[in-house]
Amino acid sequence: MADRKGPSNSQTGTAVGCAPAEEPAVKTKIEMQDGAIQVDAAIVAEGLAIDPSLLQQRMRKGAVTSLCERGLDADKGHYRLTFFSQNRRFRLIVDEQGNVLQRAALNVGGRTRSRPSASRT
Repeated sequence: MADRKGPSNSQTGTAVGCAPAEEPAVKTKIEMQDGAIQVDAAIVAEGLAIDPSLLQQRMRKGAVTSLCERGLDADKGHYRLTFFSQNRRFRLIVDEQGNVLQRAALNVGGRTRSRPSASRT
């Protein structure tokens, strides 16, 4: 995956979530229309393990952000949608029809992203 769309927290009422592959608790198809990707907020809230009623508020505050990457070469026709919260990352891989091919969630503790430090001598 390479073609990054960049972090975003501006899509009101849209998002993505995490459920077991064998019995998803929420819908597993993402809306793809006119070049826009819309993910149901319940899916994102579930994937980030937060209450769905808090998702939109946290997105507005920047506490939940997202990244969309379009596949190139062998990944052409696939999109990687990643959602970030303070202590969790949720990722979906979808095809051009919006079918969820893969989903993953990772607890990252209370870590914050930091830049690599210069070597000390």
